[in-house]
Order: sequence, then structure tokens, then C-alpha cells
Amino acid sequence: MIIVDSDVLIEIVDRKSEKGDKALELILKSGEKMFVTSVTLHEVLYGLRKRRKPAEDVISLPVLDFTRRDALLSSEVELEAERKGSPISRMDAMIAAIAVNNEAKLYCFNTKHFSSLKALGLKLFP
Repeated sequence: MIIVDSDVLIEIVDRKSEKGDKALELILKSGEKMFVTSVTLHEVLYGLRKRRKPAEDVISLPVLDFTRRDALLSSEVELEAERKGSPISRMDAMIAAIAVNNEAKLYCFNTKHFSSLKALGLKLFP
């Protein structure tokens, strides 16, 4: 299972993006199912709607919802990162928690946001 973060999804949705084409090809070659989180869905839909761009492709993707279990983990993740002096954004903590709790790989272009979370069991794709 692969969870696609907003930066990757935006490139995939942009039909003229070579980076997005390569990302989608990697996902398809992996043979794994692609998901987005409810948090990512919000981020991307907000951006598309703000720019008055079509959102149908994004709305139809399978979604993993943010649960109570994810809330517990993401609050710990965010607090621990802050204590270590390398804060993580709340949305990134939420997305990482969903990935860890679903034993999914997270596909993002900005791995710096998530690299400190590998110790918690976060797996990055590819």
C-alpha cells in the first residue's frame, strides 16, 4: 500500500508534468495500491478549488481517513519532534501517523519533512 502525499499528487494531477508521469509510473510498476489520506485530500482539493481547477480525478481516489488512533500517534510525533528541536507541521504529523498505523509506504518528494520519523516505523516509497 502506497500513500501519496500532496506534493506527489499535485504533480500527477498536472497532466503536463514529467515528474508526475514518472511518479505515477513508479507506483504502477510497484503493483501496490495507491491511496491518499483525508488530510492530503483536503490540502489538494483546497488548492485545486482555489485555482478553479477540476478536482474529479482527486475526489475519486481511495482515501484513508484520519482516526482516533492516528490522532494519538500524530500528537506524540508532533510533540516529540518539537522537543528535539526539529518541529514537523501538524498535517505532516497526521499524514505520517496514518501511514504508520496502516503499515503503508509514504510517497513524497520532500523526504526531509518525514525523514526524522523513520524511527517510528514510517516507510518511504520508493
